[in-house]
Amino acid sequence: MKRFERLDRIRRLDPVADAVEIYRLSVAFEFPWDYTRALELALYRTYAVPSIGRLLAGTGELTEHTQKRYDDTVLLLDTVVEHGFAAEEGRTAIRRINQMHGSYDISDDDMRYVLSTFVVVPRRWIDAYGWRRLSRHEIVAATEYYRTLGRHMGIPGIPATYEEFETLLDSYERDHFGWDERARKVSDATLDLMTSWYPRPLAPLLRTATLALLDEPLLRTFRYEPPGAATTALVRRAVRARGRLVRLLPPRSVPHFARQNREIKGYPNGYRVGGLGTRPTPGLRGCPVRHRGVSGVDAAD
Repeated sequence: MKRFERLDRIRRLDPVADAVEIYRLSVAFEFPWDYTRALELALYRTYAVPSIGRLLAGTGELTEHTQKRYDDTVLLLDTVVEHGFAAEEGRTAIRRINQMHGSYDISDDDMRYVLSTFVVVPRRWIDAYGWRRLSRHEIVAATEYYRTLGRHMGIPGIPATYEEFETLLDSYERDHFGWDERARKVSDATLDLMTSWYPRPLAPLLRTATLALLDEPLLRTFRYEPPGAATTALVRRAVRARGRLVRLLPPRSVPHFARQNREIKGYPNGYRVGGLGTRPTPGLRGCPVRHRGVSGVDAAD
């Protein structure tokens, strides 16, 4: 297979009717590393919204069980990518997501914002650092994929197009990003987790490199000292250079799903999709009420 042959295949598909297939080809074949990094950044951005950051801090999951919370989130989302919405595995994953979210008082506005990060942040990351830019087919397919996920999660008022998602994300961050001490603790725990995946002596360097990839609104909101301009430029050039190197390599012949990532540490003996995630008790650890009137199973079905 030639380097752009799979892109040609994607362009022959319908970006709406074949959205799941196109998204799977893009995620598992064309940009597996980039999508992992971009979705990590997408979730990380949400901490800068105080209502989200405070809730996550209140559960204790991202500060006390950071690796497990990371693993469960990645594996649940990955299951839907690999198996689709109709398969039993995908339905089970969505059911678990709904059961967890349904235990918290999360506003529809926050849910729509989180969904928008999944649509917009990967496109921006790949356009900046990927071995090629996303095609319009891939952008439309990813938008439709997450619109479908949002419907399964019972989120109302989902944007109809990528451009609407982008407008929602930018306006929501402009209006809602704000300092919160508890959210900063969640951010610090996440940065510590990311550096823990590599040899300990590299931790300070990796933390600086990660901060260099964050944009100014995030750094300002979390009150991090920005890395110097030279450091930021060097780190970003290095990530772009990786993309140019990948472009020269043979295209991937087998899919790579997020469950295969070395960052997944918590399930060395395997896992059951239905056993992933938390089972919060209303009234305990930041779990005040059930937010929706439908159960997680109903929303997933």
